[in-house]
Amino acid sequence: MSLLEGQIRIPSGCAISAVISTEGRRMSGEAIIESMRPMHERSNGLGGGFAGYGIYPEYRDFFALHIFFEDEPARRACEAYLQEVLEIVRAETIPTRKIPQITDEPLIWRYFVAPLRSRLASMQLDENEFVARVVMKINTSLPGAYVFSSGKNMGVFKAVGYPEDVGVFYRLEEYEAYCWTAHGRYPTNTPGWWGGAHPFALLDRTIVHNGEISSYDANRRFIEMYGYKCTLQTDTEVITYIADFLERKQGLRLEEVADVIAAPFWSTIARRPEPEREKLQFLRTVYPSLLITGPFSIILGFTGGLMALNDRLKLRSMVVGEKDDLVFIASEEAAIRAMEPEAEHIWAPAGGEPVIVRVKEGRY
Repeated sequence: MSLLEGQIRIPSGCAISAVISTEGRRMSGEAIIESMRPMHERSNGLGGGFAGYGIYPEYRDFFALHIFFEDEPARRACEAYLQEVLEIVRAETIPTRKIPQITDEPLIWRYFVAPLRSRLASMQLDENEFVARVVMKINTSLPGAYVFSSGKNMGVFKAVGYPEDVGVFYRLEEYEAYCWTAHGRYPTNTPGWWGGAHPFALLDRTIVHNGEISSYDANRRFIEMYGYKCTLQTDTEVITYIADFLERKQGLRLEEVADVIAAPFWSTIARRPEPEREKLQFLRTVYPSLLITGPFSIILGFTGGLMALNDRLKLRSMVVGEKDDLVFIASEEAAIRAMEPEAEHIWAPAGGEPVIVRVKEGRY
């Protein structure tokens, strides 16, 4: 008997999940790992990962670079470059545990760094732009090295495997974060490899994504005009760079970022009252190439909060729940119940409707 389409490819595959405390209360990684178990069938073992915010309080003022190395020569070459442009205050392997489900791991290191002031002065850059350029340099010019996390007081942990195994591999129960995001991957157009797993990250922004965007080439061509290098041929990478460009470089608010990447139809805009209509017309006119088309649900993590967003037609599932100071977001309600069985106010955001949750000021 021949295999059915649904048995060999899951068009709606991939699982996303998140939890955040609006009080800035730090939680171990155990709950976010558990949230991925009910969604096991959405993945196929070719990618899983997590992002945690607030996990490095003792190094909160330093950028934490998480880097995959193919071998020792690649590590030494990359480290020599880092020493030229950054002050390294700590360098170490990221702790992992051997489990049979995770194999062929690369060398996995983290570096807590700060840009050299002399470099910042000579290039007249702020530290975020400088570190972003360092990340692009390593990922495009240093063979065998790939920076997969580069923010302050946060970190990405990802691998080839099912997400619940990836969490155990990285010993996430030993970390505490006020916000966690998670992803289980079902690759459609690109191979499963360690760098290609989600979350994708640049500085403190991370993206987990369920879907497949059809606007990748237009989005990529636009964003690469501004110094970003899309080296992985995957739509999630370009979404990450779009979010960084619009918010950090263009100064847009998160609500405006959502109005660009999941822009309302022109017919919908025409029915909006002024001045909202004028603002939406402006955003669609200025950033037409950053409209993301195709089915998607994404969670954007950042320092102090997160934003969840569906495509404007809501072609991918996403639900939200609450309990006390916690807000939960996931592809399925079962994932929320795995984190908090008594979760309340379960609801599904409309297409193109951003759900933005922020930690109270001063709590993170």
